[in-house]
Formats: sequence, structure tokens, C-alpha cells
Amino acid sequence: MPIKIVLFEDNDRLRESLAYLLKMNGYDVVGDYNQCTDAANIARVYEPDVVLMDIDMPGDNGIKGVQWIKESRPQTSVIMYTVFEDDEKLFECLCAGANGYLLKKTPPARLFDAIQEVLEGGAPMSPVIARKVLNTFQVKATSNKYNLSPREIEVLQWLIKGYSIKIIAAEMKLAFDTVRSHLKNIYQKLHVNCGKEAIAKALSERIV
Repeated sequence: MPIKIVLFEDNDRLRESLAYLLKMNGYDVVGDYNQCTDAANIARVYEPDVVLMDIDMPGDNGIKGVQWIKESRPQTSVIMYTVFEDDEKLFECLCAGANGYLLKKTPPARLFDAIQEVLEGGAPMSPVIARKVLNTFQVKATSNKYNLSPREIEVLQWLIKGYSIKIIAAEMKLAFDTVRSHLKNIYQKLHVNCGKEAIAKALSERIV
């Protein structure tokens, strides 16, 4: 029985090319759409094995599309198919339930492999994306070594950007004294005496 696939891609030419390519290689493309507002209903009606989901589309983005599909039909595997390489979108997609993350520059042969891989329980990712995920686990391990809390890590990230306590407080919507208290704890945990030393240590040891 052919593998059923649904495409969500707002670039009409790319979507049509993908649909044609997949059909020519034995896949059953049961639907292709230029937006994902009705993704939940589409997943329920067509019961796709795999969804290829773009991120940047008109109306609701593909990150919400993943959430809706996973809520309506958890067994459907969703592979993000996008140009975005930034950490924020990557981890939003993974947290939303995406099973894989491929960049649009991925060769067609790798796309077919990824579809098979995700059906076998794998998590296909483009090499640069897999490296980002690995780096994040390494950073988390280092952060845990110093027992930094998630809020302290966030404060440290703002500090590395060169922000003052006042600006950090405004960005995080915290009281000035609260941020100052977090910084004091950060300095103690990192065994440093000031912000410059904290920044140097954080960067050299890839704490954030």
C-alpha cells in the first residue's frame, strides 16, 4: 500500500514539483496546500502517514500546523521542510512535535530516505540541523555542571549580548533587584567576580 503524504507549502511551483516528484517515486500525495489553517481536519480526513510542512506560510505558520496535526492524529509523522536554520524555529518545531527537520536544499534522494527513516521511527535532520541539536545537548550538560537555573541561563544570555541590568530587567519583565540577584547567583556558581569574567567563561566553555 503506497505511503500517503500531505504537503503544506506556500510556494506553488515548489509544492507542485514536490508533489510530482513524490508521485513519480511511488508515493500517494493525498493533498497539497498553500497554508495550514485547516491542518487538523486535513489530517483526520486523509490520515497521512507523513506530512511535509513548511514554516513560513500565509496566516498560521507551520509550527502551529505541527501542533494541530499532532493533536488530531498523533501517529502522523511530520517533517519540517524549510529554509530556516535558526535555533529558535528549530526548537519550536521540535517542541511542537515535529519528527524531523530538513532544509529545502536537501537533495531529492535524501528526502525519500528521510520519509522512510521517519516511518521507521527515526528523526531525519539535515546535517547542519543535527549539529545544532547536538550542540544544544552539550551546552545543557555544561550548564548543568554549574547548576544554573533556566532563568539564570537566560540572564546570562542577555549579559553576553552586552545588555545592562536595567535593560535585562526590561526585556525579561523583571524587577531590577531580581536581575541583580540572579547575576549574583550566576557569579557564585561560575566562580567569577564580575560580568566580564562570567561572559568570558560562558563563551569559552560554551555554557550558553
